[in-house]
This record gives sequence, structure tokens and C-alpha cells, in this order.
Amino acid sequence: MNVIPAEVITPAVLIDVDVLDRNIERMAASMLSRGLKLRPHVKTHKTLEIARRQLSAGAVGITVATIGEAEVFAADGVKDIFIAYPLWVEARHADRLRDLASTARVAVGVDSAESATAMGRRLGADAGSIEVLIEVDSGHHRSGVLPDEVVNVAQAAAAAGLLVSGVFTFPGHSYKPGMPTGAASNENEALGLAATALSEAGFEVTTISGGSTPTALIDSETVATELRPGVYVFGDAQQLELERCTWDDIALTVAATVVSRHEAAGGNVRRVVVDAGSKILGSDRPDWATGYARLPEYPEARVTALSEHHATVVWPDSSELPALGTRLRVIPNHVCLTMNLVDEVTVVRDGAVVEQWAVAARGRNN
Repeated sequence: MNVIPAEVITPAVLIDVDVLDRNIERMAASMLSRGLKLRPHVKTHKTLEIARRQLSAGAVGITVATIGEAEVFAADGVKDIFIAYPLWVEARHADRLRDLASTARVAVGVDSAESATAMGRRLGADAGSIEVLIEVDSGHHRSGVLPDEVVNVAQAAAAAGLLVSGVFTFPGHSYKPGMPTGAASNENEALGLAATALSEAGFEVTTISGGSTPTALIDSETVATELRPGVYVFGDAQQLELERCTWDDIALTVAATVVSRHEAAGGNVRRVVVDAGSKILGSDRPDWATGYARLPEYPEARVTALSEHHATVVWPDSSELPALGTRLRVIPNHVCLTMNLVDEVTVVRDGAVVEQWAVAARGRNN
């Protein structure tokens, strides 16, 4: 989809529905062929229509980051939800978890005995209605306990009345060049050690949950029972540079218009400025990334700077500098940020607008 429909006012998020569906089907087929359950992380898209497509393709449920996201998707009929976050539960959180558990299977993350005890105390007699998975640090060094610490957390959770169903991890260190395969190996080792420790301590381990988009399609041995990729539905510039997707796998782009152009002169670089800044592209740029975004029709161009409403694109000498008013497609570095910055997205097929989808869980950050 190289054409920006004439009726689109820039900047705007475009989703090529045929590429989206192909990405969804490819991941679902991979999981099925490997005997793994797919529980996609919907914080990437926050959109009811996409979650429905993922579930129809075979996902067993969804992953969310917050109770607020869970509420949005539960209201749409999703019956199996994992809040993959080490929640600290206060009274209001407990009320909301009770309400969720009345309509769906709900599991939540925990990574300390203290938070498990607090959760059980707040839930009281309803503690048994919530499953917990112990978060394991598999090398990302964000949240999560080491594998040999999971039993202490699980025992505290059980003593608090919670149902311990397994372990999970996020191999976030896969988001670096050359790291996906090693991170997948780290994940497998950590989950295996943690699950074994829980089993030997008398816990029934029914769920071993892992996965990220950079590692999910690596066809290697795993002890996981389910994987939780998110970005795979769209792809983004990070996944391109990590070589975890191709240009043809990019389902989401931002339509933008050239509002300023400058040939190289006076020491300045050859560049254009488009009307898609950090307030739609997001400002995430890992230290290894070659820019803030990429342009699918101009692979050698680089977005070298972002302001709120400007993106500066350094233009290659091999291509003619676009004229003012030219409409270009831009691939965000981190697509999850883009989806949380817009109220709706424009769905296209073969260069024509087919639908508008609301980003229903946008801003549901607690």
C-alpha cells in the first residue's frame, strides 16, 4: 500500500488491513505448528477490532499491561485476560479486579512476597478468584525475581489466598541488534528453572508464559506453554532494524506532508520537514537505532530529529528532494507509542479507505 488516500488529512495513522491480517495469521500458524498457545499483548494496538481478529485466528486470550486495558477488552467480551505487570493492589484496584473476575478469567503478575500479601489482603474472600503468575527476570533486569526466588513469592501468594498458576517473563533484552536468539535462550533457561522450582515445591504449574516479538518466531526449543508478542501485528522501524520483519510486513504507517524543504547549503544538510512529530510518531529512539523513524518508499532517508509537530528527514543524494505538499508514509520506531497518541486510525486496502477504528483503550494507563 504505497498510496495515501486523497481524503486523509495528515498527519494520520494508516493501517493496511491486508498486511495486518497476514501478520496475524502468520503468528497464529507458527504457534499452532509448535504446540504453543498465543496470548498477544494488546497494549500495542489497544483496538477492539484487532483483538477480535487475533482471537478469531486462534489466540487463547489476550495480554494487557493495566487493569484499565483489561476493562476495555472485557467489556467487548474477551474472556481470558492476563495483566502481565507486577501490580501493587490498593482497595480500588481490588474492586476492579473483582468486577473483571466476574466476567472473565483474570491472571495478574506478581514479583514480591510483599505485593502478593497486599493483593490477597485487599481481595479478601475473593482472592481465590484471581490467578497469579510469578514474574521471572530472564536477563532484561527490569522487574521479576531470579528463578531461585520464585518459591518464596509463590508461597506468600498462596498464603494470601491467591491461586498460583505459573511463571512468566519478558525477554526485553531481545530489543537490541544481535540479541534475539540469545535472549530466547535466556528466557527458556530462566522459565525452565523457575517452573521446576515451583513444581518441586508442590505447586501445580499450568502456565509458563514468555515471548516478545523479536523472539516469538524463533523456532527453537522452549519450555513455554504460551507466548505474548505484541508488535508483530504492525511491525515498526525497530523490528526492521533488528531484522525481525521485512518492509512488506509493515502494516502501520503515519501519513505525513512535506511542509519545508532545503537543499544542502551554508553547511546545512539536504532535508525535508514533515508534519508528523513526536505527538504522533512517539519519541522513542534506542541508542542503536539509525533514526527516529523510517520511510518505506525511501529506505535510505533518516528521520534525524523530532519536535512536537516536526520530523526532520535527512534526504539521500540518490533521490530527488520531494516538493512541498508531497505526502509521504513514515514508519514509527516504536509503534506502541503511536497507537497511544491517537484517538482513531484509518484502515486502508489497496490505497482506499475502508474503515475508521477507534483506539478504544487509549490512555487507559491505570
